[in-house]
Amino acid sequence: MINHLGIIIDGNRRWAKEKGLMPWKGHEKGAEKVDKLLDWCLELKIKEITIYTLSTENLKRDKLELEFLFRLFMQWFKKIKKDTRISKNKVKIRFIGDLSLVPDNVRKLAEEIEEETSGNNNFIVNFLFAYGGRLEIINAVNKLKDKKGYITEEDITNALWLKDEPDLIIRTGDASRLSNFLPWQSVYSELFFSKKMWPEFEKEDLIRAIEDYNNRERRFGK
Repeated sequence: MINHLGIIIDGNRRWAKEKGLMPWKGHEKGAEKVDKLLDWCLELKIKEITIYTLSTENLKRDKLELEFLFRLFMQWFKKIKKDTRISKNKVKIRFIGDLSLVPDNVRKLAEEIEEETSGNNNFIVNFLFAYGGRLEIINAVNKLKDKKGYITEEDITNALWLKDEPDLIIRTGDASRLSNFLPWQSVYSELFFSKKMWPEFEKEDLIRAIEDYNNRERRFGK
């Protein structure tokens, strides 16, 4: 059974290119698919999902594309604030990353959503936003630099932005790598790579990945 699902939503721009569309049309379609993903996970009774939404590497993209992305995030975040599914299902939303790297209006709205949903615990949605796995570890090490004595794995885990470890990580977009996604937390996560671009990914693809996971034996190095 999966309690925590990680998902790398890759392939939005390539999907748009294949359709002869501008890159941001792929991002729009990808955002619609994330909306559906929330419903799928609620239906499948997954307790927590972590979605790779915006990486630190993404922030190096073309200025016009980034401007569109942040407008899209603002629209989507405003929609989340009004979404009745959030209160009905007691959904907690967290933004994991260095929010100082994004525009102030985007950061403030993200922080408002976190505050408004902080008391919810039935279903947790973590958006990795302005996130890089190495940056997270560097941040954790700097938190601990004044600690006296031997630094343990538990110390580092507790200093991370996200302590929870995914059972399964799905990556769409026909790439077989994690691309700086939760390097510390993913050491024993099961991996599933889909050839489909994120806008093409459907509920049956999610179910197929979960069924594949359920047929595996997790040994955790033992």
